[in-house]
Amino acid sequence: MGYIEEARENHVKKKVEEALRSKMKAKALKECVYYTSKYAECAVGRTLSVVWQCRQEAKELNECLHQYTSDSVLEEMKKAYTLQQES
Repeated sequence: MGYIEEARENHVKKKVEEALRSKMKAKALKECVYYTSKYAECAVGRTLSVVWQCRQEAKELNECLHQYTSDSVLEEMKKAYTLQQES
């Protein structure tokens, strides 16, 4: 399959893509709630020092979120949406 055919296959409207991206982010936050609360707990009572004091928690949170918010995940969601619309 060529680039153009693949692009057409995965093409969705901008509003649909925005909705899928929003859904993807919501799922990521739900799946990473442990790391979110761990980071928030570390950040309580801190201002500027949160940057270096909570570095490990921030790294763990970002790694978790990236599992659910990468471009490949979005492409899979687009494919699923397209298949759902066709049937």
